[in-house]
Amino acid sequence: MQDNAKGSLLMVGAMLGFTVNDAIMKVVGANIPLFQMVFLRGIPATLFLVLLAWCLGNLRVQAPAKDWALACLRAAMEVGAAYFFIFALLRMELANVTAVLQVLPLSVALAAALVFREPLGWRRLLAILIGFCGVMLIVRPGPDGFTQQSIYALIAVALVTIRDLAARRMSKAMPSIMGAVISSAAVCGAAGLASTTEPWVAVSALNLGHLAAAAMVVALAYICSVMAMRVGEITFIAPFRYSGLIAALLIGFVVFGDWPDALTLLGAAIVVATGLFTLYRESVARSKS
Repeated sequence: MQDNAKGSLLMVGAMLGFTVNDAIMKVVGANIPLFQMVFLRGIPATLFLVLLAWCLGNLRVQAPAKDWALACLRAAMEVGAAYFFIFALLRMELANVTAVLQVLPLSVALAAALVFREPLGWRRLLAILIGFCGVMLIVRPGPDGFTQQSIYALIAVALVTIRDLAARRMSKAMPSIMGAVISSAAVCGAAGLASTTEPWVAVSALNLGHLAAAAMVVALAYICSVMAMRVGEITFIAPFRYSGLIAALLIGFVVFGDWPDALTLLGAAIVVATGLFTLYRESVARSKS
């Protein structure tokens, strides 16, 4: 199999894994408080990533202080994003909150241009603005303004954008898997501390099994996403991340009986189209440089 084909399948697998994890968390969230749920999922997920890092020989890292600072910043953003995203996930349709996250390639491109002065032509800038209009069709502020869950979904996007910018600035001395270990441990630890502020509930064997499955699925999804970025051409593979939206539509319909209305689907289509165009223009810019 060619590298691009391998990378594409790995990216589709990663997006499917992340979406399945989200669906499981949405199901379990009806029975278990948010922080307790994230903490219990985080324990096996973190242990799995630590074991993987140990097998790869990446637990001992000699990276400059700047990389460690960026890794800590990335972890802090991951903690905040996990809270805001899961809060929104528990109160929004799976496809809707997934569609909002599809704006990330656009938000990262805009933020990189503003913060790092990366070149951004007028075509990509126009596509980003149109893409954000698509997001507005999804979250759709009414006469009373945004709902709380819509605001939280947008905050999660902002935090993940900062997280990805921090990852961009880390040198190769900091292995990707180690960054994941730090972030996973931070989310787990923060959720554990926060869970002391709310009453714990007894966890049934079924919900415990769900959480264990979510931990393994999200860990495997991360591995697939890392492998995808190391196989083939990134510009060819990156568009396959939008397969997560298709998975969210199907899983949301089958598991929860949800199907977005026409305006939401239109907004999602605009976001995906502008994201694909932005990725294309970025590949053109790189080929000219």
